[in-house]
Amino acid sequence: MDESAVRPPWALASDGRRLDQLFGEGELLPLWIAEPYVPLAQPIRAAIEDRAGLGWYGYETRPGSVKAAFWDWMERRHGWSSEGLSTIVSPSVGTSIGVLINELTAAGEGVVIQPPVFTDFKPLIAASGRKVVRNPLVLTDDHYQMDLDGLVELASEPSVRMLILCNPHNPVGRLWARGELRSVAQICAEHDVMVFADEIHADLALPPNAFVPFAEAAKGTSVTWAAGHGPIKTFGLAGVCDTLVVTDDGEVADRFKRVSSRLHLTRNNVFATAAFETAYREGGDWLDGLLSLITSNADRLAEGLAGGIRVMPQDATYLAWVDFRELGLDVPELARWLASSGLALSPGHWFGREGAGFARMTIAADPAVIDEAIRRINLGPRPGDN
Repeated sequence: MDESAVRPPWALASDGRRLDQLFGEGELLPLWIAEPYVPLAQPIRAAIEDRAGLGWYGYETRPGSVKAAFWDWMERRHGWSSEGLSTIVSPSVGTSIGVLINELTAAGEGVVIQPPVFTDFKPLIAASGRKVVRNPLVLTDDHYQMDLDGLVELASEPSVRMLILCNPHNPVGRLWARGELRSVAQICAEHDVMVFADEIHADLALPPNAFVPFAEAAKGTSVTWAAGHGPIKTFGLAGVCDTLVVTDDGEVADRFKRVSSRLHLTRNNVFATAAFETAYREGGDWLDGLLSLITSNADRLAEGLAGGIRVMPQDATYLAWVDFRELGLDVPELARWLASSGLALSPGHWFGREGAGFARMTIAADPAVIDEAIRRINLGPRPGDN
């Protein structure tokens, strides 16, 4: 197919050098980054260009309308109100997690993750001198669920102080139901375990599924929580915009603000401010189109794969979790198989040993790109081939 469709210039700017470092040089289809491979929403691009046209890039106070735009969006699309909540700017979700681990836990204490899960959680915990505590997801034939009994056992340990919850889950694509989230809140409340909900993919629930904020499911419990939000995944703005920390706990908010002030974490970027507010004010139609594209591509991928390779059912995100276990390959063999097939996908073991045999694939892309990925996967050798 046309190489410009597979690796268009706007995508190469973000993944070219890193692609070669991770996967080697070659004509690889780059669908490994958790970003949409589609052009930016035009209102956001226009806002950035208009701001650049001012010719002044010095200090600028972040207007209150930026946070207001976020809450208008959340209330309109998810029925979530800011009443009683603190909203604090943070450079990234990783920054938010790192700060709160250091502020709310002590060296040597445990932080729970639920693998296979986003790759950055484990090193954030380890770098803080805390213990990584694993509460793996349970995989049935075609469905992931939380091991709540296992979570009870882990949370009852006095040294376990925090849970990092991924909602929607990256990479397996689960959107946790209200009942599941409430069970987590009740378990953690009972055992005084703080919950950080990484909800950066909140807007990417695929219809007819609906995102439930952990905050809403936890109402009426005494759990301590904070959540990470922002436009970076929804609108492909990870290289531009800040994120937000949301919490109903005054002490959590105050401690985060003190660290933020001490380390100047809120030093804003004039382009980020313009993009952030415009995304939430004017990006709704673009997102609706993106969700339609993702849904169509998810169906396209599921129907097109052959030879025992399949894609796991997907509630949310633009990240397909592809099951290659039927090939019977170990971790290095699968990596070589993918590369030889011309695919740069995130190997499942990056997300924990539970992900071995899988790979994560971005499907927010032109359908022709998905068709090319399917073609390359289906042409790959199968067990028993000579």
